[in-house]
Amino acid sequence: MQKKIKNYVIAGGGTAGWMAAALLSKTMGSEISITLVESEMIGTVGVGEATIPPILRYNNILGINEAEFMRETMATFKLGIEFENWKDVGHKYLHSFGHAGKDHWTAGFQHFWLAGKKRGISTDYGDYCLEVLAANQNRFAQLPDNGINYAYHLDASRYAAFLRRFAEKHGVVRREGKIGDVRLNAETGNIEALQLEADDVIEGDFFIDCTGFRSLLMGKALHVGYDDWSHYLPCDSAVAVQTKSVGAPVPYTRSIAHAEGWQWRIPLQHRTGNGLVYCERYLDRDEAAERLLANVEGEILTDPLHIRFQTGARRKQWHKNCVVVGLAGGFMEPLESTSIHLIQKSIMRLVRLLPTTHLVDADIREFNDQTFEDMITIRDFLILHYHVTERRDSAFWRFCAEMDIPDSLQQKIDLFCESARVFRKGEELFAENSWTQVMLGQGLEPKSYHPIADKMTDDELTYFLNQIKTDASRMAARLPKHEDYISQYCASADVMEMA
Repeated sequence: MQKKIKNYVIAGGGTAGWMAAALLSKTMGSEISITLVESEMIGTVGVGEATIPPILRYNNILGINEAEFMRETMATFKLGIEFENWKDVGHKYLHSFGHAGKDHWTAGFQHFWLAGKKRGISTDYGDYCLEVLAANQNRFAQLPDNGINYAYHLDASRYAAFLRRFAEKHGVVRREGKIGDVRLNAETGNIEALQLEADDVIEGDFFIDCTGFRSLLMGKALHVGYDDWSHYLPCDSAVAVQTKSVGAPVPYTRSIAHAEGWQWRIPLQHRTGNGLVYCERYLDRDEAAERLLANVEGEILTDPLHIRFQTGARRKQWHKNCVVVGLAGGFMEPLESTSIHLIQKSIMRLVRLLPTTHLVDADIREFNDQTFEDMITIRDFLILHYHVTERRDSAFWRFCAEMDIPDSLQQKIDLFCESARVFRKGEELFAENSWTQVMLGQGLEPKSYHPIADKMTDDELTYFLNQIKTDASRMAARLPKHEDYISQYCASADVMEMA
């Protein structure tokens, strides 16, 4: 009989490592043993503090109490992302997690909205979406039957610590130490062990690389190459600081475009996360820090943290007896808060394809195919924000508007421009309504729409649109203020003491 694959070693902690440890230990229990190796001497990026709705599923699988989790991570609720100055300077729109209006099986709501716009009936697209209205009014409450779509803003370091406590309760063993070498089997090329600098050796049957941009296992030891996507996503640097909160947290992330990139503002219970994403070809490091510090609100709590990155993906996400999770496997900038989501998808996919007594080539191919499909569709969605713009006020934005884009994205743009249609492929993360919100927000105007919408008379279409808008408006008005809901549901004790 073949030896069972039982001993799992996770290289690296942080959000990726502890998300992997928590899910594996919760799902598999005593069927496997899990050792996580990390060093307190190695810092983590720790700025991925905005999430998207699928994180609720991950937390639910773990059986995490939401209110406790939010208190521990100083979390607030998130209904979407407000994009300021992206279409043009002075313009803004909100890409919400909600679904605007009602679809027909033949066509999405945008077709009926466009018919109404042509007839002078429709108002702003966001008027037909509860999440947009609630965000604009700083309101939030959980509703029965998943009646409102949301995610979280959270302290990434606290989230990793929270998951560490969870994972260790479920049997995960943490080993302190820096990885000095990765030992490979001379015959198979598989990883056999991690050699720590303190001479300790951590043997395993299967390894998960969560070592961040360094990619010590998949990149340096197994020599899996990296595809550079910076010709599509030119930003390659970020600088981040934390500031003291100056007002009630809003239930959305702010993404504020500037001449060479964009700035984020993420409101937590106790502070605000701020960062400037930029391209060093057009803005140098010192100028970026000065620009960020000149455009934050509240007392600055931390020194600027500079981060260099290269957008792209490791060419294999599973190779030999190693799977890569998080930044070690690739990076797409935080524009749509997808970093934690990609960690979640990879570890959930691994659990579904978990090997038993031997590695199965078909499983490895399927893992890689699904992971690349996720990354490519997210990549295209991010490129859309940069490429479809009316901005020509700087060399950076002129480059973005004129750059070549993937055929897969061009097809989506052409389809929407001609007929307002959006088709989702497979398990693509961003659904029709997300593409519609961003395409309309960035300034695309479809030439036509589905003829089903013209079957409605003016009176019928007016009633249909007004009913949706009225229902969304009334529901939003009944929601409590976001800060009040946090106060009664999940306020951190630390924040309450500071108040």
